[in-house]
Amino acid sequence: MNAKILIVEDEPAIQELLAFNVMQAGFQAMRAEDADSAWQQIRGSAPDMILLDWMLPNTSGVILAKQFRADVRTRDIPIIMLTARGDERDKILGLESGADDYITKPFSPRELMARIRAVLRRHIPVMPDVTVAAEGLELSPSSHRVTANGRAVELGPTEFRLLHFFMTHPERVYSRTQLLDQVWGTQVFVEERTVDVHIRRLRAALEPVKMNRVIQTVRGSGYRFSTSYN
Repeated sequence: MNAKILIVEDEPAIQELLAFNVMQAGFQAMRAEDADSAWQQIRGSAPDMILLDWMLPNTSGVILAKQFRADVRTRDIPIIMLTARGDERDKILGLESGADDYITKPFSPRELMARIRAVLRRHIPVMPDVTVAAEGLELSPSSHRVTANGRAVELGPTEFRLLHFFMTHPERVYSRTQLLDQVWGTQVFVEERTVDVHIRRLRAALEPVKMNRVIQTVRGSGYRFSTSYN
């Protein structure tokens, strides 16, 4: 799980320690020392989680957490609040501001990593482990294999997720924006035309097995999966 963790902490030594432990655990570390730099990081690349210190320059972590929850770009990103405040009322305030978890300083790296993994598990969607099939086309999430009338189809990870979504939602038209939300996720900021690129790749992979026509373009609306070609 190579998740990106945004560390919002104004104390350089603590920020460095958190980043070190995050990277040691196999995650990517993004850093910010205040609200402005946090938003700059988010605009550049959306994190999978935010470690947010309560005490920040110019604003508090509680206020920033509320701002994250109010913004469409960040409302679904999990937040762990870091603070020296151990009073129950402070914990409640932190959680009510939008934090998913609350950890009091000082804490051990093992405890922090355990909490990070637990929160990520609750937020990262898991593809159902159920094989789906339609007119000779079969997709198995558990083995990450696709076959068409017994012939293997090689797909990249994004094309695999795209085909899985289409096959589990047949005959419905989805716009590019809807496909971005459903396949890429609301925390990933990419151009709508990215969908077209991956649709072309998916069709190209299905063409040798004569299944490329199942991905249909609906002019002015989006794309649809259908085994009816007429």
